[in-house]
Amino acid sequence: MIKSVPKNILIARFSALGDVAMTIPVVYSLCRTNPDSRFIFITRKLPASIFLNAPANLTVLPIELSQYKGVAGMQRLARELREAYGIDSFADLHSSLRTRLLRFFLRLQGVRTAHIHKQRLRRRALTRARNKVMLPLTPTRAKYREVFWSLGLPREDSFDHIFSGAEPSPEVYAAATPPRREGETWVAIAPFAAHAGKIYPEQLMEQVVAELAARPGYKLFLFGGGREESATLARWRAKYGENLVNMAQLRLGIPAEMALLRHCDVMLSMDSANMHLASLVKLRVVSVWGATHPYCGFMGWHQRREDAVQLDMVCRPCSIYGNKPCRRGDYHCLRGIQPSYILTHIDRRLAKKANA
Repeated sequence: MIKSVPKNILIARFSALGDVAMTIPVVYSLCRTNPDSRFIFITRKLPASIFLNAPANLTVLPIELSQYKGVAGMQRLARELREAYGIDSFADLHSSLRTRLLRFFLRLQGVRTAHIHKQRLRRRALTRARNKVMLPLTPTRAKYREVFWSLGLPREDSFDHIFSGAEPSPEVYAAATPPRREGETWVAIAPFAAHAGKIYPEQLMEQVVAELAARPGYKLFLFGGGREESATLARWRAKYGENLVNMAQLRLGIPAEMALLRHCDVMLSMDSANMHLASLVKLRVVSVWGATHPYCGFMGWHQRREDAVQLDMVCRPCSIYGNKPCRRGDYHCLRGIQPSYILTHIDRRLAKKANA
């Protein structure tokens, strides 16, 4: 039985940006509930940049994993962290090969550990082709909370958004746009994702962009990364007008982009990291789902199912992460979604915001 609250807690979550973003509402609330404990969060360099306005008792360490290769590398990392921070508990929010090794070596040093359970059997039942069990999995944030509960850490939900008490100034993103004018509608659009099973076809997305760009008083902010994505966004901007801003070309960095999202009215995104970044600034998202499904447990924090654009198909979901080839071969789950259907969801969300 755990008799005392841990004092120096190591938290690990590497992997994708969106996965780390989903930890923030839980971790920030945890830090504020336990002000006498110290939390050390290890992750990669890019995800480390999203921990804005972090609680005073949270230290975020970007780890260069190439410096800690193999079993010996994880053993050395465990020793260094234990010596530097006096770690007495370890919350493994990833449960990858690396973090399992880290967990093993920390346990050898007498550190209490707990780890996330990935519901692999239920995942397979949800995504298999036949005899699919169409029941929602436990949301990922709830699984994160379970890890801390098993370590004996109390937590009260206190997270509102990442800029609580420190609203970002328009100067932060001044390179992208001047301050918002009276009557303008700002729409963020993130049309890309890591896998084909989560990306709405480019030619259909362009129709959505064209319709929104033609509306008086609308300004569109286009998000993406990489050369090809930036080129697509640049082509749309050249074609549809100066009220489109290619954020991928500007490369302002995640903190500035999140500050801009805080001032937007709505975001259109795939099931991607951008949905989770928008969630952290309390921006409502119209999300497009193809091979994946909100039942997989990765819905954005405080986002609503009514804003999820998806088709009811017996083969969905076929993948937890959208990285498996389409069994039908045509990605109808995405190609079958009409641009007008997405626009209806956006208009409905904007109307609700205006009437709030």
